[in-house]
Amino acid sequence: MSKGDKIENAGEKIKGAAKETAGKAVGNERLVAEGKADQVKGDLKQAGEKTKDAFKH
Repeated sequence: MSKGDKIENAGEKIKGAAKETAGKAVGNERLVAEGKADQVKGDLKQAGEKTKDAFKH
């Protein structure tokens, strides 16, 4: 996994956590759900990159 991919995936997770926290703070369930979805998307991308790396070696 390249450093750029790692940073992008971490950014996705951080963005999701921020959205989730903001949604909880203002009582916006849609924002909470979007935040959780962003975090899952970041995790899935990271898992995919790790799988690709495993096959490269």
